[in-house]
This record gives sequence, C-alpha cells and structure tokens, in this order.
Amino acid sequence: MHSSSPPAPSYVPPPLPSHRHLPAAPPRHALALGVGLLLVSLLFALLLRLDRRPFFQGVDDRWAAAVDHSSAGASAEPGGFLVVLDRLGGPLGLVLPLVLIGCLCVYGRWRSGLFVFLAAVVANALVVLPVKQLADRPRPPHPWVLVNDGSYPSGQVFGAVTLVIVVAVVVFPPRARRWWWAFGAVYVLAMMGSRTWLHAQWLSDTVAGALLGAGTCLVLWRLLAPLLEAEAERMASNSLWL
Repeated sequence: MHSSSPPAPSYVPPPLPSHRHLPAAPPRHALALGVGLLLVSLLFALLLRLDRRPFFQGVDDRWAAAVDHSSAGASAEPGGFLVVLDRLGGPLGLVLPLVLIGCLCVYGRWRSGLFVFLAAVVANALVVLPVKQLADRPRPPHPWVLVNDGSYPSGQVFGAVTLVIVVAVVVFPPRARRWWWAFGAVYVLAMMGSRTWLHAQWLSDTVAGALLGAGTCLVLWRLLAPLLEAEAERMASNSLWL
C-alpha cells in the first residue's frame, strides 16, 4: 500500500504592511482641532470688523515699531530673499502645488492630488478671500511691496502652511517627514517675518494665516481620510491604477 504524499502547500502571498507610509494618516482629533483653529481665526476677523483697534492691536503696533527700528537703515527696495518669498506667496506660489498635483496624477495618485488641490489651491479662494472681506482690515502704512486690499489674514502665510502640510502628507515617509517638518517650520516663520518686515501685514495677520492654513488642512485631511487610506492600501499592493 502506497502512502499518500502530503499535499503541496498552497502559495500564501506575504501580508501587506500593517502600517501606512504614504499618504500619511491624519492625527487623532484632527477634525476637532482643525475646526477649532478655523473658528479662532473667524472670531478674530469678527473682532476686527466690529472694532478697528481690538485688544491685540497694541502687540501689532509694538512689533511694527520694532521692525521699523530694525529696518531704519535698510533700503525701501526689498532684498533678493524677501523678493523670492514675496513671489512665492503670490500667484507664483500656486505653481508648486499644481506641479505636485500633476506628478501625483501621472503616477495614479489622484486621491492625493485631490487633497493637494483642495487644500493648497481651492482653499485660497474659498477660505482666505471671504475671511479678508469679513475682517476688512487696512494694511500697515507704507508697504514696501505691491499689495491688495485686506490685510487679515495673510494669504502668503496661508499658502506656505498649506504647502508644507500637503507635501508632508503625500510625499515624505515617516523618517524623512520629521526633517520636512523642521524645514517647513523655518520656511513658514521666514514667510511670516518677511510680511511684517516688508510692512505688508501686521503680526496678527501672519499668525491668523498660519492658523487658518493649518485648520483648513486638518479638516480636509480628516474628511478625505477614507480616500487617502484607500490609496495607501493600493500603493502597498501595487495596484494604484485599478
């Protein structure tokens, strides 16, 4: 009697990674934190609408005086670095997220591209402009660069913050992301400093732009989390185009 040989083991594919690398998952309580930041920005805009000299105007005045004293010996023509930051904060700054969106879509990552488009492009018009109209705050006197109406909040700082966050979410894995956060913080602070140095905005305008940008990204990050999670799973299984 012949002994039956054991059946050949069937092939079991290796398990997918249990942790997500790209896109990054939103932090806990992202929606609540984002909504809170947006409400704070709106509250200060309402205060500016009701009172041209709110309680934080004294801080803005002291900071503006300190900047005037520091730049007293400088030329009214901004230097090269300040010009670059001013251009990046303007319409030229939309080129970077649009290029990123194009690259993401080429590789089949349309979900990440949608997140970048909403946070870094659409929100500039649907979030910043209405808040500017609500606050209707005059610019500081004698700005060194060409500016439009509405000082609060800083659209340049808003754009810098949203760009830093969306790149961190969709481009960098966890280890590299820590370095990007450090670089992004320096970039945002430089943008905030340049806006006040150029007499283009008050200090509180730049703070509001940062809060508004972070709040917008957190809300969209959480709302689009199911799409981004689906993309992360497809990236892990090499099936982005399915």
